[in-house]
Amino acid sequence: MTAGEPGAVQDGSSKGGLRAALGGLTTRGRSFLAAGAAAAVCAYVLGQGDLLRVGLLLAVLPLVCVVVLYRTRYRVTGTRRLSPSRVPAGAEARVHLRMDNVSRLPTGLLMLQDRVPYVLGPRPRFVLDRVEAGGRREVSYRVRSDLRGRYPLGPLQLRLNDPFGMCELTRSFSAYDTLVVVPRTVPLPPLRLAGEASGYGDGRQRSLALAGEDDIIPRGYRHGDDLRRVHWRSTARYGELMVRREEQPQRARCTVLLDTRQVAYAGAGPDSAFEWAVSGAASALVHMLERGFAVRLLTDDGNAVPGEGSDGFAGSTQESADSAGLMLDTLAVVGHSDGGGLSRAHDVLRGSNEGLLIAFFGDLDEEQTSVAARMRQRAGAGVAFVLDSARWTGDSSPAGQTAAGRAEERLRRLREAGWTAVPVPPGAELPALWQLAGQLRADTESAGNGGPTGFPGGWS
Repeated sequence: MTAGEPGAVQDGSSKGGLRAALGGLTTRGRSFLAAGAAAAVCAYVLGQGDLLRVGLLLAVLPLVCVVVLYRTRYRVTGTRRLSPSRVPAGAEARVHLRMDNVSRLPTGLLMLQDRVPYVLGPRPRFVLDRVEAGGRREVSYRVRSDLRGRYPLGPLQLRLNDPFGMCELTRSFSAYDTLVVVPRTVPLPPLRLAGEASGYGDGRQRSLALAGEDDIIPRGYRHGDDLRRVHWRSTARYGELMVRREEQPQRARCTVLLDTRQVAYAGAGPDSAFEWAVSGAASALVHMLERGFAVRLLTDDGNAVPGEGSDGFAGSTQESADSAGLMLDTLAVVGHSDGGGLSRAHDVLRGSNEGLLIAFFGDLDEEQTSVAARMRQRAGAGVAFVLDSARWTGDSSPAGQTAAGRAEERLRRLREAGWTAVPVPPGAELPALWQLAGQLRADTESAGNGGPTGFPGGWS
């Protein structure tokens, strides 16, 4: 990410600009101007000519500095480069600034300042010595944020000072960059979850391009194709060399569902339940993409990312990398939804045949538990990580204990519907819960029943 903008440091000679330059008088300049005016008045009252000359000198000096600084023209270009432009929360990024003097005159003393949001740290300031004609100066600083989001950097500002410190003018470039702070992701253990056998990894589901001699769908010959795959009957029919299609592997699908309902979470900040769910969703989608799945991100309001491709899923390897960046960018700015239900997400899932469904739920009431249970019917397998706000906020009151009991009942209903429902206690590590989910899936498959009879690590 680079952004440069060449331009004159000094603007034109309009009267409005000159008045703005007078507003750039420093405390020293204003003091000289006031002392000169006071000396001139005293000299007039007392009839002292020498004192009048001193007063005029004191008053004229800052005005001369304003005019000289205002009329001085420098032409400089500013370039900003972020390394990297997308960082996880808590990581540092370095911002490189470069100033080039493209005029024929050397510059004076320059103060360089970049505008950054308060959450990224203090505003960086640099003092640049005289820059020769055609010269270059490079500086850098670091930014860091524990909060995900999109943060603008810039515009870049230059402060010009005269040698006497009487006047200070500020000129700004208009270009700016954006630093994207995505949720933290953690590596997850490679487990075989149900539904993976039909995808990349342990197994592959292959859709044959031909079902028989009469159902062959040939394609045109391409350089490098094996001549043994030439289909002569189609070649004679179309008048060009045709070959049989190869078997095409179908990528297993995975949908990562993030519950963003405001009523489903309590608390705020980097250690809140909602931020844990966002980070967990980011880790899950990155992990499944690395394993070769076609992944999409779905929120409770029905928005799916990416929105293009085959049914909204990531496509080829290169498209998967781009889609991963798009989904992480979406999670960087995702907030609470105003909607109170999961019905719109259920409608999206109902319109397609899902493979693996990984959900991150907040608090579920009776109605939303029923909707979540129906979601499982459209998936080959479902893993749900359920967060209880009463536990996360440390509510030990009778109302909080009652809420915890209801949460346990919701977990039981999800398991009866076929979900591998994993409760998420405060401060839990996702890799450990991911490992637990894989063990529960294996125990369920080996037992041959619809759900586990016992569940270690429950709410109690």
